[in-house]
Amino acid sequence: MNTKVKIDRPSVPGFDHVNRYWDREREVIAAKILPGEYYVTQQNELITTVLGSCVSACIRDRESGIGGMNHFMLPQTNSGKFNKGSEAIVGIATRYGNYAMEHLINTILSNGGKRKNLEVKVFGGGKIIPALTDVGMKNIDFVLSYLDQEGLKILSQDLGDIYPRKVVYFPKTGKVAMKKIQDLHNDTIIQRERQYINTLKSAPVAGDVELF
Repeated sequence: MNTKVKIDRPSVPGFDHVNRYWDREREVIAAKILPGEYYVTQQNELITTVLGSCVSACIRDRESGIGGMNHFMLPQTNSGKFNKGSEAIVGIATRYGNYAMEHLINTILSNGGKRKNLEVKVFGGGKIIPALTDVGMKNIDFVLSYLDQEGLKILSQDLGDIYPRKVVYFPKTGKVAMKKIQDLHNDTIIQRERQYINTLKSAPVAGDVELF
């Protein structure tokens, strides 16, 4: 007999648009994020996404357990250069990356997380669209440079390669389950990323955000 599980509203305001459902296998509420989205929770939930060229940062307060995940890609532009250890990271693309990272971090901090307790894991940046320049590597360079400049240490990472990844993150415990998808039966991931790239071309650049 199947029992329908009631899905309460997200514990952190502002995430009603995120697709959330009951994961029967793990017996926990799951939040599935798409390119350009992020999600933060205080509850015992999982956050999942599938990454191609995009990257995801999984960040949590290891003491309180509040944490979240983002899923983003830098817009295709030549106005930014992303070299780890450079004096400054500039350009339109970088402002977008800053926006994606800082909104995730600020939401965690504004809901009780403490910067000194943050632990970070990063994934993605695969070269899954051969026809494009290596946008995956640009995303990797950006996220590593950003975290280095912000003084946030990376606890674990799985970046690069040519395969998409499915990532499942449990902010309460910090556990991550990750699988590389080596047998693609359709091009859904590639088409989704192409659509996201086109969206970024026409979307205005987000304003600057200051970290707490």
